[in-house]
Amino acid sequence: MINTNDSTNSSDKNPYLGSLTVLTSLFFIWGFITCLNDILIPHLKAVFTLNYTQAMLVQFCFFTAYFVVSVPSGYLVEKIDYKGGIIAGLSIAGIGCLLFYPAASSHSYPLFLAAFFVLASGITLLQVAANPYVTILGKPETASSRLTMTQAFNSLGTTIAPYFGALFILATAVKTADEIQLLNADELSTYQAAQAAAVQIPYLLLAAVLFLIAIVFVLIKLPKIEAAEEQVSGGADDVHDSAWGYKHLVLGAIGIFVYVGGEVSIGSFLINFMGEPAIAGLAEQEAGKYVSFYWGGAMVGRFIGAAVMQKIQPGKALTFNAVTAALLVLMTMLGSGHVAMWTLLAVGLFNSIMFPTLFSLAVSGLGKHTGQGSGILCAAIVGGAILPVVQGLFADRIGIQQAFFIPVLCYCYIAYYGWRGHRV
Repeated sequence: MINTNDSTNSSDKNPYLGSLTVLTSLFFIWGFITCLNDILIPHLKAVFTLNYTQAMLVQFCFFTAYFVVSVPSGYLVEKIDYKGGIIAGLSIAGIGCLLFYPAASSHSYPLFLAAFFVLASGITLLQVAANPYVTILGKPETASSRLTMTQAFNSLGTTIAPYFGALFILATAVKTADEIQLLNADELSTYQAAQAAAVQIPYLLLAAVLFLIAIVFVLIKLPKIEAAEEQVSGGADDVHDSAWGYKHLVLGAIGIFVYVGGEVSIGSFLINFMGEPAIAGLAEQEAGKYVSFYWGGAMVGRFIGAAVMQKIQPGKALTFNAVTAALLVLMTMLGSGHVAMWTLLAVGLFNSIMFPTLFSLAVSGLGKHTGQGSGILCAAIVGGAILPVVQGLFADRIGIQQAFFIPVLCYCYIAYYGWRGHRV
């Protein structure tokens, strides 16, 4: 049950507005940290002279943490409640950031990968605790709208992080393997120290921010919601012994898997796709600037969606956005030139509400199993590590443009879930 000893006035329109405001900071910070991977990957690839397969181990380790840690995190949240889970998640993520310091000092790529795994483990625990907590703090019928709004600030983090990452991490030019071989011992030591500092300072600052936020959560009062007692949108928590017994949760986990996989697949291939002569023929640096339209569209769409979904049923909104996204990708596959480029970039706008809506619909009615259900859904984020590889295999065989049929199939499933699959 909810302890009403919250600092907000119960006469307010939403008595948990203060708590939601504090929680929103979490969504921003983990979006910021996650998007820094896109900056670190080319940096580490150059510093360690990696091939593309080796460089993509960063994303593999990061997303694998969701799969490995999510379900245990769900059980942990049921034991220590949501606030305890948030504090633990912040602390683990902070430790992960600290590990970047020795990784850079020792010039060890395996230690970097371990740091990414620990960092992602903390973020996973944060998601398992914070996402369902947001859905509970308020009216059940507006849960999707609240989660969409907080996810909008997650997108704000992903939008501004590349700028700051490029400003600090990519400020020091990385030498080629041939140039490094020409350096003497002193020059090599100086060069490696400069490259290490480029990574160490930003992540030390991030660690300090994470630990500071953890302390804030220790000190502030939040509505007390025991995972074993909560009731979520008509909770039927006595129907099944486990969250796995709820069909709409299992189908929702598949929805999260294909959504994250489809979204990451499109983002991963955007630069190469826009570089195709038949599309836009853009150089990598120029194409990279347009990628911000894809992720920025998701941010704008979430702010719009948070307002619109106060009036529209979440399932209908999800179906509409998924069908529209599928049609846009089909137009990209069948089109050419700048039309094909912009139809693909526009998909980001319609991706916007999908994750928070899928999540809130999937945990609806789980009652005491909400923590476990949240863990299952976060584990499904591993789709972001698997489906891009599958699309890459098809791109090598049938071409990059036609390989976008993978996201089309993903959006078709999401449309089905919004239309019928989410029903409890």
